[in-house]
Amino acid sequence: MTPDDQTKSVEIRLLGADDGDAVAEDVTHLMNRVYVTAEEGIWRDGATRTTVAEVTELIRRGEIAVARLNGRIVGAVRIQRLDDMIGEFGMLAADPDHRGTGIGRRLVGVAERLSADRGLSIMQLELLVPKAWTHPFKKFLHDWYTRIGYQPVQRVTIDEQYPMLAPLLATPCDFVIYHKDIG
Repeated sequence: MTPDDQTKSVEIRLLGADDGDAVAEDVTHLMNRVYVTAEEGIWRDGATRTTVAEVTELIRRGEIAVARLNGRIVGAVRIQRLDDMIGEFGMLAADPDHRGTGIGRRLVGVAERLSADRGLSIMQLELLVPKAWTHPFKKFLHDWYTRIGYQPVQRVTIDEQYPMLAPLLATPCDFVIYHKDIG
């Protein structure tokens, strides 16, 4: 199966309260596995990206969409409304075995369409970046996000945005906030 055939076979669905605990465990495992590499050197040893309890709550609220290939979860994204104009996606994760096949792009597309259907006109994402050095995967993501239409609009410290996470960092970091017009 070619990467293009794989992408066409992927089914994306917004999860809800009826989805079981096993789905939350699978999504949590995928996100943590992806972020170990994607954020290597940013977090202190032992820090995890998310927990089953957090993902379970996000699923219950209808904020997690998953991509499945042959019944297996190969991608996930969190989609939320921030206010009357702005939607946000985050926690984007694509299975490394399927990277480069368009799963991430499809998940972002679903997040954008869902937010636009909800009457929102701006899509936001936050990218955690080290202050003093360039992380290669974060550089890759910046380039990819700008290619698909996102532009940096603000840079804030992690202390401003998420003060409870700052002690878990192995290096000082900022969040770069990106926006895209989806209206």
